[in-house]
Amino acid sequence: MAEAKNTPNKGLRTTLIGIIVSALLAVVKALGGIFGHSYALIADAIESGADVFTSTMLWIGLKWSAKPADDNHPYGHGKAEALVALGISLALVIAAGIIIRDSVLHTMEPHKTPAPYTLIILVVVILTKELLYRFVLKTGTEINSGAVKADAFHHRSDAITSAAAFIGISIALIGGEGYEVADDFAALMAGGFIIYNACGIARPAIGELLDEALEPDLQEDISGIALSVNAVQVVQKCRSRKMGTGYHVDLHIWINGDLTVKHGHDIAHEVKDKIMKNVPYVLDVHIHVEPNSTQKESWHDQRTRK
Repeated sequence: MAEAKNTPNKGLRTTLIGIIVSALLAVVKALGGIFGHSYALIADAIESGADVFTSTMLWIGLKWSAKPADDNHPYGHGKAEALVALGISLALVIAAGIIIRDSVLHTMEPHKTPAPYTLIILVVVILTKELLYRFVLKTGTEINSGAVKADAFHHRSDAITSAAAFIGISIALIGGEGYEVADDFAALMAGGFIIYNACGIARPAIGELLDEALEPDLQEDISGIALSVNAVQVVQKCRSRKMGTGYHVDLHIWINGDLTVKHGHDIAHEVKDKIMKNVPYVLDVHIHVEPNSTQKESWHDQRTRK
């Protein structure tokens, strides 16, 4: 895994590529939809326009979250990334609402059958967006960025709305007169999927803003690393919070109560250094040392008992 401090630039480059590609596709789809008489394609252009807006938000958020800690933000600015992911989900809901509203209105109005060449445009869009989704998701996974992953799923939703538009236009072309409405129903279904996708993006972002704990397996790993230091007898507590692409960890460790303060201080540093070496995404470890004069139940034992 790459270290958290090296991730912002990679996320920024990936996001910039997404902005450029989405902007080009939005223009192509809008022109194709207008001249090809396809509202599904126009709706798809609206979704790509939302991609440009949300990716720009992400780019700004990544720049902001990469700022170092200061007096007003002692834990850094990583939460900006979760706020951006939440903003992306809200933008998706707004875009979906526009698409659904206009789709319903279009079903009540007679209109021309979409032009066949709109299908060619959609095939190019689907392939391009699917490749972009995989590229952005790979980057988001590598740098452990929820916001970049959210942006990737936004590209996937665009690919799926394009696929829905392709199906709707195909039905309209094959069915002929009277089947033009299939184009509008395709846009309607796409809007519903976008809302579903937005909820999936918002959930982890809200969890990060509310300081949800790390995954249990990762906490087990951190606790195990701390216990591998010979002088550590018990890991009483293991708490964590996500800050952008990294984590802050709080540990309560128990050591021999007869050791000197300096010895306890050295042990705490050894635990911290070992955790940060083995778990690159950990930004900092805060350790509270307790004298183990009584047999306390460890954090690990508490987890096992539950």
